[in-house]
Amino acid sequence: MKPSIRKLKKGDWHGALLPPGAPVQKAIRSLNETCLHLVLVVDPKGKLLGTVTDGDIRRGLLRGHNLETSLGKIMHRKPWVARPHHDAARILKMMMLREIQQVPVVDAGRRVIGLHILEKMVSPQKRQNLLVIMAGGEGRRLYPYTQDRPKALVPVAGRPLVEHIVVKAREEGFHQLVIAVRHFGGMIEDYFQDGSKWAVQIKYCREKKPLGTAGAIRLLPKPPKQPFLVTNGDVLADFSYGGLLDFHISKGAMATMAVRLFEWQNPFGVIQTKGFAITSFEEKPVIRSQINAGVYALSPEVLRHVPANRSWDMPELFEALRKKGLPTLAFPIHERWFDIGRPEDLAAANQKPAPAKKGGSYFKKP
Repeated sequence: MKPSIRKLKKGDWHGALLPPGAPVQKAIRSLNETCLHLVLVVDPKGKLLGTVTDGDIRRGLLRGHNLETSLGKIMHRKPWVARPHHDAARILKMMMLREIQQVPVVDAGRRVIGLHILEKMVSPQKRQNLLVIMAGGEGRRLYPYTQDRPKALVPVAGRPLVEHIVVKAREEGFHQLVIAVRHFGGMIEDYFQDGSKWAVQIKYCREKKPLGTAGAIRLLPKPPKQPFLVTNGDVLADFSYGGLLDFHISKGAMATMAVRLFEWQNPFGVIQTKGFAITSFEEKPVIRSQINAGVYALSPEVLRHVPANRSWDMPELFEALRKKGLPTLAFPIHERWFDIGRPEDLAAANQKPAPAKKGGSYFKKP
């Protein structure tokens, strides 16, 4: 289907307007709330100073910036803009040539008055890359929900957990999937069968014993010839699978891990001492760290470094590759993310989930 272009009303894009002094954290909130994938950085009079995309935020984080960094330090200062009189066909052509999905509309004073959006194709271009879903675990921490079914089939927002992953993969153009199964594996195979119901092709690799999130990829029905993705079967994530894969390929990495910033506030004041003397005091400090988000992009050569018939998890694989001097990278994500490992995680994922179109993904807004 041909991509469409539309000019939004002010109310649609108004939430994407932020001043250059606003922190990155506020831009992330705007991206999640508006679903526009773009923040428009403006001065007090509404004059466009620059734009910030998901990619700009990721690059900023990789350069050492944090969530408190001002947008003025990471924004793209010379975005391509359109004028009200520009022909829609011309704008569409330029967006496709420049590979951009949003174009701000500005007046003669460069004040933002609208936004053109190149909507994604309803049927995205199919990717030949494989996507592997790890669904062989017993899900003991999710008892009693997993007492009579695999974790993959535990309902989340009205459909089985792994079905959300299958639908998201299809919507991003991934149509060749492999599900690694073991515990209650027959139930998973009976439910998904060959994947034709979801317009994808699903094959299975069957673990006779637990092999971990990395060891199971040695059982793939056919070794991939192109970079491929691996996702834990209990992770719901709103970031782009394709974006992770494209990043991995563009950087020439051997293995790339999606990582997410985790913040935890100490409920107590923290005191530093030297002997008996208090040297510093910080009231309820916020501790920030990057955590493994459970989604990975791997090059085919990785399979040579995975031991056969041995339980191995992805962190072990990444560490082994790193020690061999092979490029292992982090792909920072800031989008909504759930690790459905415990009953409280399941409850959180089921609490007021974002409504989805029929056939749409868990996080997609109507």
